[in-house]
Amino acid sequence: MNRRYVLIAPCRNEAKYLRQAMDSVVGQSIRPALCVVVDDGSTDETPAILAEYAARHDWIRVVTRADRGVRAVGPGVIEAFYSGYETIRPEDYDYICKLDLDLILPPTYFEELMKRMEADSRIATCSGKSYIHLNGQFVSERHGDETSIGATKFYRRDRFQALGGFVREVMWDGIDVHRCRMMGWQACSWDVPELRFNHLRPQGTSHKGWVTGRMRHGFGQYFMGTSPIYMVANAVNRFTEKPYVLAGLAMLWGYVWSAIQRKPRYENPEFRRFLRRWQWRALVVGKQRAVEEVLQQRTPIAIEAKQ
Repeated sequence: MNRRYVLIAPCRNEAKYLRQAMDSVVGQSIRPALCVVVDDGSTDETPAILAEYAARHDWIRVVTRADRGVRAVGPGVIEAFYSGYETIRPEDYDYICKLDLDLILPPTYFEELMKRMEADSRIATCSGKSYIHLNGQFVSERHGDETSIGATKFYRRDRFQALGGFVREVMWDGIDVHRCRMMGWQACSWDVPELRFNHLRPQGTSHKGWVTGRMRHGFGQYFMGTSPIYMVANAVNRFTEKPYVLAGLAMLWGYVWSAIQRKPRYENPEFRRFLRRWQWRALVVGKQRAVEEVLQQRTPIAIEAKQ
């Protein structure tokens, strides 16, 4: 396969997981053309570990940002991503991936993603599925097939540019997949052994624990424009996750509290109308069927090739 892909990996204080993550990148069956790691002001051993890998591999580059004092998830991660993105010439690559460094990837992970994308030109972004080790079992983090997971957000470079990149706010990794569908493109993920990756830190716990993480998700849904009915259904669906019931309630309270405070929202009326129509259909016929209906109704927007 002659396709070139670039990884842009924001990280902060990841020394606990970093070697495992970087070893899984180095061990890929098709190596990245370039891996840009953005050290977002780490105060642990992260800089020293990154220096080791950069010294051993000329395709690993480290970009260092000043310490802001705290971990900043959501918009902070995307700001760090763009610090790396601005150092590359995007047109040199066929694919771009925003990658977290608290993951262990299967050795053929990126090869398999590119094969699947080459077989279906409608796919704009995709990923595998995230799993965690819990009580001796490898347990899914329950992401739908109709989305690409933010931890390994893999994009066709031209589609990424046509979208205008990521929104710099919480729920950036939900907004982008709906915007893809608005343009007639597919976003997806696959739950097969060769694409299951180990998430070393459970989702939603990277900043002040699970309560803050779930409330942040609720704010993200509010920011994106999710309807109240869909939000209630989403929260109830999470009642079966540990901590039982409380996880869903924390999400719902994050949404309600954001509405009470009249926090800023993603101001794109066309997007919000599209999102709420899709959410209503998803409640009636299921998410996957709702996606299929959208893709049947919309002609994919063609992207002019750039030399």
